[in-house]
Amino acid sequence: MPALTPAELFARLADLGIETRTVEHPPVFTVAESQAVIEALPGGHTKNLFLKDKKGNLFLVVIGQDAPVDLKSLHGPLGAASRLSFGSAELLEEVLGVKPGSVTAFAPVNDTAGRVRVIIDAELMDHALINCHPLVNTATTSIARDDLVRFLRATGHEPQVLAVPRRREAPADADAASGVA
Repeated sequence: MPALTPAELFARLADLGIETRTVEHPPVFTVAESQAVIEALPGGHTKNLFLKDKKGNLFLVVIGQDAPVDLKSLHGPLGAASRLSFGSAELLEEVLGVKPGSVTAFAPVNDTAGRVRVIIDAELMDHALINCHPLVNTATTSIARDDLVRFLRATGHEPQVLAVPRRREAPADADAASGVA
């Protein structure tokens, strides 16, 4: 089954009675490139990680754009079989129907086999509105937090909300911070 287009995604959202607001913009591939979009749309902006463990279990982790994720310890809270690595571009397209740079909380709509577990960071869920790419990185769509959960459930993906472990930032001068002179 071919991946949905943004128009088909919007139709699916409308069928569920979910209202969204979409802003088109030049392609963005990084959080840094999305600053203008961030300023135009209130709410939480996402960063999405497509991850796998050594047994082939797949995870879509949806977090706030600035969250420094501790990938070394993320496998524990997820119950993964091993430490996590990024899924390949080929696997991403095969399972979620999107290209790198367009990974989004909406992509599970294309995972009709139910291969991916969706994880949403608890801190992101503090926002009333969540902003995601609508399957392409040339637009950003705002959706109410509860509507995003309802949408994911309608795709057959029960999102797991959990506190994603954060990477601790090292002090700029580690010797000074440790008292070593």
